[in-house]
Amino acid sequence: MKRWSHRFRKVIADVLDLPQDVTLEMPRITMIGQIQMYIENHRGVLQFNEKELRLLLTRGQLLIRGENLVIQAILPEEVLVAGKISDVQYIDEDLD
Repeated sequence: MKRWSHRFRKVIADVLDLPQDVTLEMPRITMIGQIQMYIENHRGVLQFNEKELRLLLTRGQLLIRGENLVIQAILPEEVLVAGKISDVQYIDEDLD
C-alpha cells in the first residue's frame, strides 16, 4: 500500500507541476558552504551533540556529522544547524 501511495503522489506532483519535497514529504536541505544547514520537512530530533545531529524524516533519517554543531533555530518541521559540517547522510527506510 505504501508503494502505491508513493507512486500516486509522484504522478500527481508531476502532472500538477508541484514541488516533490511537499507532495512526497521529502526533506528540503539548503547548505551554505560547510558552516550552515537549513532542513525543512523533518519529523523530530532523534539525537544531538556537538558532533552529530540525527533527524527523523517521514521515510528514514538524516544524519549530519561535524564539529561544534549548534542548533540555532528549531521549529516543528524546520531546523537550522551551524558548525563545521563534514558529512550528510540520508538513511532510507525500505518502502515495502
